[in-house]
Amino acid sequence: MSVLPSPAFLARAAATLALAWLAALLCTALHTPLPWMLGPLISVSLVSIAGAPTQSSTRLRNLGQWTIGAALGLYFTPAVTELIVGLWWAIVLAIVWALLLGWAFGRWLYRMQAPSMLQLPGMTTAKLRATTYFSGSIGAASEMTLLAEREHARTDLVAASHSLRLVIVTVTIPFALQWAGLHGDPSLSLPSIRVVQWPGLAWLVLATGLGALVMLKLKRANPWFLGALMVSMGLTMAGIELSAVPQWLMNAAQLVIGASLGVRFRREFVHTAPRWLGMVAVGTVGLMLICAGFAWVLHGATGLPWVTLLLGTSPGGITEMALTAKVLQLGVPVVTAFQVCRLIAVLLLVAPLYRWVNPETQRT
Repeated sequence: MSVLPSPAFLARAAATLALAWLAALLCTALHTPLPWMLGPLISVSLVSIAGAPTQSSTRLRNLGQWTIGAALGLYFTPAVTELIVGLWWAIVLAIVWALLLGWAFGRWLYRMQAPSMLQLPGMTTAKLRATTYFSGSIGAASEMTLLAEREHARTDLVAASHSLRLVIVTVTIPFALQWAGLHGDPSLSLPSIRVVQWPGLAWLVLATGLGALVMLKLKRANPWFLGALMVSMGLTMAGIELSAVPQWLMNAAQLVIGASLGVRFRREFVHTAPRWLGMVAVGTVGLMLICAGFAWVLHGATGLPWVTLLLGTSPGGITEMALTAKVLQLGVPVVTAFQVCRLIAVLLLVAPLYRWVNPETQRT
């Protein structure tokens, strides 16, 4: 049974959205990259850290992910799908790379943090290993935090690590790409249909909504995004072109997602193990540089634009990286395919791999 939000919650959420909207308008006027997501994210993060009672609605974020998933699926034309299927080996290589990189990042965090954190009350070697391992894993924040909890890790540090890394990647990469003036493959930057049509839009909403509900019922990760994406992809791959997604709706979706990321950064967040957060920030910069090098290797092997592969292999979130590819026209389907396959593989493999590299956990 759902509980109606309180008037205080609604007032805070409305004020947060108003701030996010004004920030988006300012970023649009300044011609910044992804103004409708980065403007809300940065502004809401700053006022949240300052102590303002910001609030975001989970329901609105779900609607935003649903909208973006439906829109991204429209890029998977039969020709593009054939190209991606031919890249299966590169996607598998990227998955293995992500798992190794996440493990290495976790080991680095352990070495850097062990001398100080093992002195804390209640912190054991096993708990710190679990905390650093799941903090380093390149996966969705909520799912990695849940897996970390099962292994008795410090979930607050795991959640903080993923939140900070996601924001750093989401803010840094779009600005860097716009400043560098990099471009992707024009043939991969246009959806199958670019005109909003009625009643096609209504059918698209209905079909993708059902897909999201099925994924929700199955308790899959990111159900609103992945459910809508899979249905929209399936329709487009089958040559069924219902309608484009209105741009104003895409802007609104980016706004609520940016705001929902921003509210994670409360004042107490900054005071949560500052040395830990500092190491995560430094490590995230290192991850981006290493992933850029890996993307260059894949670029040489596949012939695809380096910038597209950079987004596909970057340690950011699937929604945020796919959105970056869409707004900057950098090969949406390739980025989405790499990120989706990596997400699924990490969710399936990261916990078994933890027990494999830490066999002593099975005896405790």
